[in-house]
Amino acid sequence: MSSGATVFIVDDAQESRMGLSRLLAAAGYQVRAFESAGRFLDEQDAETPGCLLLDVCLQDLSGIELQRALEGSPYAHPIVFLTAKADICTAVQAMKSGAVDFLEKPIEDERLIAAVEQALRRDTEQREERITGSRIQHRLQRLTARERQVMDHIVRGLLNKQIAADLSIVEKTVKVHRERVMKKTRTRSVPELVQLAVRAGLTSPLVLRDGGAALLRARADVHR
Repeated sequence: MSSGATVFIVDDAQESRMGLSRLLAAAGYQVRAFESAGRFLDEQDAETPGCLLLDVCLQDLSGIELQRALEGSPYAHPIVFLTAKADICTAVQAMKSGAVDFLEKPIEDERLIAAVEQALRRDTEQREERITGSRIQHRLQRLTARERQVMDHIVRGLLNKQIAADLSIVEKTVKVHRERVMKKTRTRSVPELVQLAVRAGLTSPLVLRDGGAALLRARADVHR
């Protein structure tokens, strides 16, 4: 069970809402329950780690509409859908939009807990990824405009002499910029720098597969 995480329940049926709350609280989870999508949107705490147990049929916004409203939010919690009526089309739509699971009531306790745990793990992974991304962006912001240009060429697998020719500078200057790029980004090799660039969205993962030979040449170039 994820420590400090909260299970947010959105279900307009009081009996269902209370039953889920009791079950999850007894299992050791922190729980917050809402009777409508609107109430959840007004009071949600996106900074709190957790997941969302969301009923499909609500009186104001439907569960699917709430999922759409949260889509794109960097702090949206992973969603486990609950429904009293199985609907394959709705289930497919929910899962395609990123739902963790789609459960039909009445739900076995073990399956509910398993879905909640899966959603909490995903929330933890997403939060860790955001923290890592923020740290990477902080490193990249320390680069000067010229250092950023040199970095872009390095991750493409170009040699120092090629970078120098392309940027109309001498090769010695490229080496100086390269050293500063590696230091400021806290990377120790060209492949590691490429990985950082991929995680920052600056280049495609295809570079890692198709640019292998170029990366080896660039790595060797560092030691010249």
